[in-house]
Amino acid sequence: MGTDIYDIPFQRMDGTTTTLAQTAGAKDGVVLVVNVASRCGLTPQYEALEALQEAYGPRGFTVVGFPSNQFLQELGSNEAIAEFCSATYGVTFPVMDRIRVNGHRTAPLYEALKKTPDAGGHEGRIRWNFEKFLVLPGGEVRRYDPHTVPDDPQIVAEIEAHLPR
Repeated sequence: MGTDIYDIPFQRMDGTTTTLAQTAGAKDGVVLVVNVASRCGLTPQYEALEALQEAYGPRGFTVVGFPSNQFLQELGSNEAIAEFCSATYGVTFPVMDRIRVNGHRTAPLYEALKKTPDAGGHEGRIRWNFEKFLVLPGGEVRRYDPHTVPDDPQIVAEIEAHLPR
């Protein structure tokens, strides 16, 4: 993939810079990257994302949420997004600074992730909120449609297969 997906910088909500390697604690962790939104029909997926974080976090897994308003369904500030995630869904996984996932000024991490096709062969443009990218140890990426629930058996099987017991 050229640049190691784990080393592409992005911003936390507080404006500091981090990477997937830093967020996951190492390059051998499993990371589920999701473009999230607070006012979407798929927003209840936060519940399953948090359940995955709680179940697999101790074994080296982390969800990383990237708010995006490109589908006009996200709140207006990082503070409002953080409050919504915490108060509504009890989110403990990291939710980063708002980004663009498509078009001009797409976040570099998403430029890299979007090169991976999903099981149906779709690559490129993010179709909707809650599109998922499972980053496996070594940087291999699996892409999932927005309507694939976070706890889909295929996603859970990939997480299980790549985490230490």
